[in-house]
Amino acid sequence: MSNFLDTKKPTTRALLVGVQTPDMAAGEGEELLVELQELVENLGLAISPHSTLINLRDRQQPKYLIGTGKAAELMALAKEDGADVIVIDEELSPAQQRNWEKESGLAVIDRQEVILEIFADRAQTREAVLQVALARMEYSLPRLTRAWSHLSRQRGKGKMGGEGETQLEQDRRLVRDRITRLKAELLLVISQRATQRRKRQRTPTPGAAIVGYTNSGKSTLLNKLTGAEVLAADKLFATLDPTTRQLVLPDGRTLLLTDTVGFIRRLPHRLVEAFKATLEEVVVANFLIHLLDASNPNVDHHHATTLSVLAELGAADRPMITVFNKIDATDEFTLALLRAKHPAALFISVHTGAGLDKLLRRCEELAVDDQDLVDLLIPHDRYDVVAKLHSVGRVQEQESLDNGVQIIGRFPKKFSALYTPFIFVAPPKKKPATKRPRANT
Repeated sequence: MSNFLDTKKPTTRALLVGVQTPDMAAGEGEELLVELQELVENLGLAISPHSTLINLRDRQQPKYLIGTGKAAELMALAKEDGADVIVIDEELSPAQQRNWEKESGLAVIDRQEVILEIFADRAQTREAVLQVALARMEYSLPRLTRAWSHLSRQRGKGKMGGEGETQLEQDRRLVRDRITRLKAELLLVISQRATQRRKRQRTPTPGAAIVGYTNSGKSTLLNKLTGAEVLAADKLFATLDPTTRQLVLPDGRTLLLTDTVGFIRRLPHRLVEAFKATLEEVVVANFLIHLLDASNPNVDHHHATTLSVLAELGAADRPMITVFNKIDATDEFTLALLRAKHPAALFISVHTGAGLDKLLRRCEELAVDDQDLVDLLIPHDRYDVVAKLHSVGRVQEQESLDNGVQIIGRFPKKFSALYTPFIFVAPPKKKPATKRPRANT
């Protein structure tokens, strides 16, 4: 990968190039360019005032992705502005990246590399560090020739080849070995997380996952509801690692609430793959809380992006509460439009606490949906079942009768094999005997 962050300079300047293609909605390229600017600023780079949006009519430009003339114009613009790096908001092939860098003499990166750099900077836990390192290695493997462009590319006599080719092949082997080791380490960490998850699933406590676009307030919501102290910063991808905390609902029941990594448009597929282990918390949750920033003008795109990533993860069928956050920072007209588009959604402000009571009540309803309300009659010789029911569910009434213990309560459906044989069915009431009319003689 490019070493585009020059520590010797006080500030690295980036020229951003947005792309509008025929298959994109009108104005989408401009929105993505604004988002790219926020991503690049999260890396501590200064933004060139000459950053621009180009219309890409034909995506099949093998050399530079865009036309040769336009590419030369952008390279000259970057040098004129003293830029150190050109950032193109479109995925570049390794060959295209090499062509750009050879011609311009500058580092040239795409959106994928920017996101990978942010993830590498924010990863904290062992799992996240391994996942990001693996994604970066897989991304850099076909781009290694960028690092060895100063070496000879001519093959020498014999089997060893030229100097540059030999060094390049050695480096490729090192990267492949590193990828193999990372995958092995990651499998071990994933196995440990799966063990922890199975232990949690043995308990009757339902679970919910907070999902949504990055910077929508997920970590702040977790902190507000549970008293956790998860990092909640006004920046993209502040949270990479899932954090699970206990939430005590108003009715006294406990809910396991998990904060997850934020989504983003054009999230590199290798990162979705790399973080599938982390995002499995989404797949196994009883229901999801889809949090959106109501004050963001691109909230509709954020909504669609999250649903798309959830579908890719296989979690599209999870019960979901759609929640619009930051209503204190949103004008009434925008809120009215959102309420019309999403009549079943909830509207809250984590900052002021408005609407959180409604969210908690809705969580109670969905937590109950995963439980059966049953009336049981358990024989006196099966007090082991009575004890188990107390440990896995919520007993509302219990009464000792002559023929057993009657229990009314709510119990998780996954324990139905335990309580189904004891479901109490009251005997039908006997109908009063009716006299048959005598036949006339």
